[in-house]
Parts: sequence; C-alpha cells; structure tokens
Amino acid sequence: MVAAGRALGAREPDPAMRNPDWLAEKLLGPEELALIQEHPLAATLINRGAKPIFEELGTVAAMLVRTKFIDEALRQAVEDGARQYVILGAGFDTRAHRFAKQLREVMVFEVDTEATQARKRRRAEAALGPTPQNLTYVTIDFNRQKLADVLAGAGYDPALRTFFTWEGVTMYVGEGGVRETLQTIAQAAPGSRLVLDYATRAVLDFMAKSPDYGSSPFLAKWGEPWVFGLPDGREQDFFEELGFRVCQRFPVFGPESIKRYLTRPDGTVIGAPAPGAPPRLNPQRQNMASVLSESGSSYYSLAELAVPDRPNA
Repeated sequence: MVAAGRALGAREPDPAMRNPDWLAEKLLGPEELALIQEHPLAATLINRGAKPIFEELGTVAAMLVRTKFIDEALRQAVEDGARQYVILGAGFDTRAHRFAKQLREVMVFEVDTEATQARKRRRAEAALGPTPQNLTYVTIDFNRQKLADVLAGAGYDPALRTFFTWEGVTMYVGEGGVRETLQTIAQAAPGSRLVLDYATRAVLDFMAKSPDYGSSPFLAKWGEPWVFGLPDGREQDFFEELGFRVCQRFPVFGPESIKRYLTRPDGTVIGAPAPGAPPRLNPQRQNMASVLSESGSSYYSLAELAVPDRPNA
C-alpha cells in the first residue's frame, strides 16, 4: 500500500512536488496490486486517468513527506560518515537502488519478515536487475526475534557509525518488540542515527472506536491492524529513556512538514481546497482532531534520533 502511495506520487507532473521514489511503480506488478485490490490506490494506479480521491491524496501526501524526509536524512548521514545503512521493515524500499552511487561504500541491510522479503526480492530482481553487491537481506520477526541477534549473523559491525530507518512498522509491532529494537539501536556506535515514524495511544483508541476511519477497514481485513502507540504527550521522554537524543520530531501533517514538503512554489498546499472553494468537511477527521488536541498528541509523526556519545567508563 505504501509503495503504491509512493508510486502514485511519483507520477506528479510538478517536479517540486513529485515523490522521488521513481522506482516504486516498477516493483508493483499485477500480483502485488491484486494484494491491495480493495484499496482505491490500486484502482488509481491501474487506471492511469483516474482522479485521486481525498483518501488517496492523504496517503500520497504522507508518503511524499516521509520519503523526502528520509532521503534527506540518508544523504546527510552518509556525508557525516555513516558506513552502514539498516532498513528495518524494508518492504518494497528502493533506496539501495536509487542511492546506489551514494551508497557504493556503505553496507546496506534490508531487514524484514521472510514472506515480504521473498516477494520483494523476486520483484526487485525482475524489475530492477541484480541485487547490489553491498546489499544484504536479513529476515526477522520483530515480535519474536532480537534485532541484535539477526544482525550479528549478517555481517553488521556495531562499531561502525550506522544510519537506521524504521518506516511504517512501529504501529504494527507489540510494545515489547518496539522497545527491544530501539534498545538495540541505542547501543549502536555513537553518532549513529535513526529515522522512524510512529502513532500515539490516542490514535489507536480512536481507530478502535471508529473502525471505518481511513485505511482502518483495509488493515483489519488484511490482518494488519495498528497495535502500538507511544504514550500520549510523552513521546520525547519515551525516546530519551531508551537512550536517544531527539534531533527532530514533528507531525507528518503539521505546519512544519506542510511548509517543507507539501507547499508548492506558488504557495498553494497539496490537498487544500482551491481558492474560493468550500472547505472539505469530514466529521471523522474533525472528531479525531478534537481527540488528539485534548490528548496533546498528533495522528502520525516522524522523528530523527541520534545515539549520543557515551561517557568514558
């Protein structure tokens, strides 16, 4: 689903607002689109003339923010000396191919469940060519296995500065698996960084009470509901208690990200009503906004975390 969101965003005619993942659509063959055939994104990708509906636009806009933010952080991490890149819950990630030149001296590890990874590998080899020599595939079940254990057998060096991404995963993993994984990353070499996205407890509570909201019906049907959210209003404390320094943290659809990623050169905003048009009134969205405002939480956020220097023993 998220690969479809990136693929649809990559069709944007305006280069300034285009999702940079120009390879995402190459990984989506008929079998992959059939897996999400109930979701409007699949129909829009198949029917190239279809006009995206609002729900699709929300997914496409979220993927635009997420992809651009992580791409920027990856470039900076490599410039700052990262020599390993660990993509947790890689799914149909394309960065090992899109950033082949920048990553030529960086070891890349794609970490995911066995079934998802097998499908991605087949599609990548068919559509993108041979696996890059610096890419290693690693299988994991975040709820049952420890990240440190699976990386240790794959050639990962904990002494090297590393860039980690954990994109579109934390909300699907139990709290124990999330904490275990973050604690492992917090023990990486000082200067290592992690970019991840997350939801909060208030969002999960709202989704439980509003099962028809957004993509919730599709996730429930696919057997992939959201199960974990960070404690409301204590997101920074949560990360710091696990040993990280918080570099940046912001809602995906907050003022900062809208200005940075969703505002066109002419000042108009993706998804906003045209000048003079009536505002879009969505009772569910208004209700969620009210709930989150009361809890001090945001619907969906991005964070960049750093592994700080450790004092000498």
